[in-house]
Amino acid sequence: QVQLVESGGGLVQAGGSLRLSCAASGRTFRTYFMGWFRQAPGKEREFVATINWSGGSTYYTNSVKGRFTISRDNAKNTVYLKMNGLNSEDTAVYYCAASPTIATTNVAEYRYWGQGTQVTVSS
Repeated sequence: QVQLVESGGGLVQAGGSLRLSCAASGRTFRTYFMGWFRQAPGKEREFVATINWSGGSTYYTNSVKGRFTISRDNAKNTVYLKMNGLNSEDTAVYYCAASPTIATTNVAEYRYWGQGTQVTVSS
């Protein structure tokens, strides 16, 4: 089992940057594919980015390509999401999630979820 705790959210002006962190418990973290998702008020949870177990393969939703970077440090049991060029459409609760089987955009493939961290972008 994996427990996930996100941090790093907050209020930022449009054009600014934030780095989210997701700390994982358990010695098996390095075997999990990790993802970041977000959910804005009144909207469904949507995929943001995913990374494979080694960190050598990543994938992003189109709206964040070139602005967000997902990375992981298996020695620290942590996955990161660096967000640059933030705009109001990025305002949401951001969740990290762990999948034991695949790096995917599909919410249903992720078995473990954190509690989320709020990101608010002011214009």
